[in-house]
Amino acid sequence: MSIHLKSKSKAGLSDYKIKSAIDDLLQPGILSYKKILLLPPDLTRAFSYAGVITNYIYHKLKDIAKVDIMPALGTHQAMTKEELSEFFGDIPYDLFIAHDYRNNVVKLGQIPGEIVSGFSEGVMEDAISISVNKQLFEGYDLILSIGQVVPHEVVGMSNYNKNIFVGCGGSDMIDGTHILGSAFGMERIIGRDHSPVHKVLDYAENNFLMDIPLKYILTVTTQQADKTHVHGLFCGREREIFEAAVALSQEKNITFLDEAPKKIVVMLDEKEFKSAWLGNKAIYRTRMAVQDGGEVIILAPGVKRFGETDISDMLIRKYGYVGKERIMQLCRQTEDLGSNLAVACHMTVSSTEDRFRVTYASKHLNKDELESVGFGYMDYYEAISMYNPKKLKEGYNSVKGEEVYFIGNPTIGLWAERNKFEKTPSSKKRL
Repeated sequence: MSIHLKSKSKAGLSDYKIKSAIDDLLQPGILSYKKILLLPPDLTRAFSYAGVITNYIYHKLKDIAKVDIMPALGTHQAMTKEELSEFFGDIPYDLFIAHDYRNNVVKLGQIPGEIVSGFSEGVMEDAISISVNKQLFEGYDLILSIGQVVPHEVVGMSNYNKNIFVGCGGSDMIDGTHILGSAFGMERIIGRDHSPVHKVLDYAENNFLMDIPLKYILTVTTQQADKTHVHGLFCGREREIFEAAVALSQEKNITFLDEAPKKIVVMLDEKEFKSAWLGNKAIYRTRMAVQDGGEVIILAPGVKRFGETDISDMLIRKYGYVGKERIMQLCRQTEDLGSNLAVACHMTVSSTEDRFRVTYASKHLNKDELESVGFGYMDYYEAISMYNPKKLKEGYNSVKGEEVYFIGNPTIGLWAERNKFEKTPSSKKRL
């Protein structure tokens, strides 16, 4: 069965409606479930409502089945005990499994180069190996992939089978899809469905994963202060639920601007954003909005490093955010970056291509560190004195006579100048 639930209220769906819909999803086979795997996102999707949903499903099923929970980390750091408790509530710590994208994965096959070439309109001709965490094949009666649909820089719109093949994928799968998205062009992908990466993920699911008992639970949300509003809940296995969620997310999570701001100031939550790997959402969620020659100022009190892992941090520090063409060249010429293509993709989508400037205001990264990778530096306390996030309102503000566009959290949004977004050629819908 599939569930399409949308709210007509600005406040979103009630807890009662959300839980009732999940009850309906689970009911047909609930008595036969003995072993269940939940695949929610990690804390980087703090406003997805997935933590609440995961907690509800756990308590509903824990007395009739063994419930395992494996957050779909992708390349992110494993969550701490405190973070797990904050996001998922009172679920016992020993039920969580940490996904390791370099180990504990199994290779399922590959997507031939000619198929990839067709999906990417000839931009990329390399085969992509398909690998996912072994845990998916541990004899579960039901696997529930829980997550949020929102604009995404690599795939176009996040979640659905991205949660499986990237969130729970192996390094070769993650690298292959990320470099595909990077090569095709982030601005042709973000905020759209049917990207080359989506086509690769659909092919992988249809050809390699149809035998596992997988169902999706997808949310579409907005955030106001600390309140998450769930505007849509879409459940089932068919792609139609994802397409419905995409349409709603495009309505709720994309802000179109008639004119490009010259200066955009973005606030990063100190608990949520601890690396530029995550914090650079402030760049790629605004790059289609900022004016040529303009500036994005990132207020980043919690950002302590560039990469999420030691390897990614080292590579970013070594090569910097030097633009798509140079990064692609380095991938071909160097072994270290060439064998870490997801890092290369991150560096590409975070580069300005000399079209605008990025200035980081961090408590922890100093001027030399930031300038060495291609960013500008501003003292954090000077920055928040000038651009006080507690006083600025979402959208346009006047700061000492200067027009500034303020974004309080880039996590679940995309900002774009309307003409730029509409005129950017995207991927063909179907091949």
